[in-house]
Amino acid sequence: MEFFDDLRGLRRLIKLLEGTDVNELEISEGERTVRISRGAPAGTVYATVPAPVPVAAAAPAAAAPAPAAAPEIKGHFVTSPMVGTLYRAPSPDSPAYVEVGDHVTKGQVLCIIEAMKLMNEIEADASGRIVKILAENGQPVEYGEDLFVIDPD
Repeated sequence: MEFFDDLRGLRRLIKLLEGTDVNELEISEGERTVRISRGAPAGTVYATVPAPVPVAAAAPAAAAPAPAAAPEIKGHFVTSPMVGTLYRAPSPDSPAYVEVGDHVTKGQVLCIIEAMKLMNEIEADASGRIVKILAENGQPVEYGEDLFVIDPD
């Protein structure tokens, strides 16, 4: 297999993969194996002849690996209507507005998002039980980011 013969062959193989959706390729011939992975540090190619030997090669910029699929959460998602900092309680020494397992009604305050020095109360837009809190207290949130999951009544 010509791709094993020299670094130029490996570079040609990498060039063939540019512009494709392939994130990893492994080719074996006898005891020799070449594996190219976009998830490895940029420019890393491993060749096995028969033991792993790192081989430096020019590689296309590594695309970020796809995140692992998270378990699907079912329910109604309450999303952030703005960019800001989320606070789960009205003040640092107060209890959180809601906790997992609490029953909430439509219009009940779930948290506050501070945006441009204004405190904006975020209300439940459905009644039900809080099954998951997805945002951390004091952390920034983005517009449209999931904050809470409610199991509707």
